[in-house]
Amino acid sequence: MLRTRITAVVVGAAALAIALAAVMSYRGVSGLVADELDRGLDDRSDTVVTLLAAGLTPPPRADMVEQVVSARGSVRRLSSDGPELPVSSAALRVARTGQGESRRDVVVSGTEYGTLTRPLPGGGAVMVGQSYQGAARVDDAFLWRISWTTAAAIALSALLSWIVLGRILRPVRQLARTTGEITATQDLATALPPAGEDEIGQLTRSFEAMLSALRRSRAQQQQLVQDASHELRTPLTSVRGSAELLQRARGRLEPKDEEQILTTLVTETAALDALVRELVELATDRHTDEEPSAVDLAALAEDCAHRHRVRTGRAISVVTDEPAEVRARPRALERCVDNLLSNAVKFSPEGTPVTIRVAGRRLAVRDQGPGIERSERDAVFDRFHRSPGTQGTPGSGLGLAIVHDIVTAHGGTVFADAAPDGGAEVGFVLPPEGRRRVR
Repeated sequence: MLRTRITAVVVGAAALAIALAAVMSYRGVSGLVADELDRGLDDRSDTVVTLLAAGLTPPPRADMVEQVVSARGSVRRLSSDGPELPVSSAALRVARTGQGESRRDVVVSGTEYGTLTRPLPGGGAVMVGQSYQGAARVDDAFLWRISWTTAAAIALSALLSWIVLGRILRPVRQLARTTGEITATQDLATALPPAGEDEIGQLTRSFEAMLSALRRSRAQQQQLVQDASHELRTPLTSVRGSAELLQRARGRLEPKDEEQILTTLVTETAALDALVRELVELATDRHTDEEPSAVDLAALAEDCAHRHRVRTGRAISVVTDEPAEVRARPRALERCVDNLLSNAVKFSPEGTPVTIRVAGRRLAVRDQGPGIERSERDAVFDRFHRSPGTQGTPGSGLGLAIVHDIVTAHGGTVFADAAPDGGAEVGFVLPPEGRRRVR
């Protein structure tokens, strides 16, 4: 669960920071306590030395033990309370020489003392011991308090993180729930949650864009099915009618009539075959698995023109004006030029030439046909579109739609214009190398 994982990370980071701060605070306080103990020993030893030099006995302190060490090592306790402190060799050396000082921690009867030995003006030394019991209690109390404070802070950070992350991740849960509903119901019209301005809002807008693309794709598929069923109905009806007529006649038709029916069957079957192939090409885009590569647009135009010259016997010329190399899927681009040439040959009167003009990344095919009305120039690239004057012309009405889909997939644009001296000029423009968008 994302909320749990993020909370664990946040709490872990908070725990590490709090623990580090606690350790540093504990070490700092321990150092301060140690410094205070050293200053207490210094102050007490100065007081004891001063009072002894004046012939006075220092007043007793509950946490202090004082004794005088002679140069021979004998010990005289200054107070009846408290244990006798052991005399180390360093403390004895101070008593004998009257110079320096000695600091040492000792344990007497289970209690730890910090001792300080300093020389007396008349010889010998005074040894002052301070019990660490009070400091140990303070240290334990501080350690206990900082431990439960750290635990409470970590628990509070976990609770706050859980609550805050729940509010932050609420849009993600709503988005996940909505997308789950869309997946289960297949209802692409389901509205997504409102999108904010943060990263989650960007994710929501990305999902909305994807859903919009899916809606358009589904609508296009449904429209394609509807248009295809309409277009397939005519040749199928003709084929069925001709076949039923032959079945009923059973050889009683005149040879001329039988030949006419068979010709109709062949023609309509060929048209049906071409229509099905165009539909499959348009629906599957079999060239999408082709890797883009550098394509010489002029050379590709010449290859397509040569193929159509052999196939149709028409005069097809290629005119180039500083052609540019483009990056595209070669076979897909070749299909575009083939479709443009087929369209031009179909609408050009017999014996008239067809011209391919390549200028930079622009390719245009010009014919000598009836031209295209201004109101029809965008619609000619729609699927199954037929202009009023071309209803009787053979064809599926998908050739230019395939050109449009392939070119736009490469990030280019298509156009259809009227030629200056009659006819039509139909073609496409591909984007510069840096702006290509081959899907």
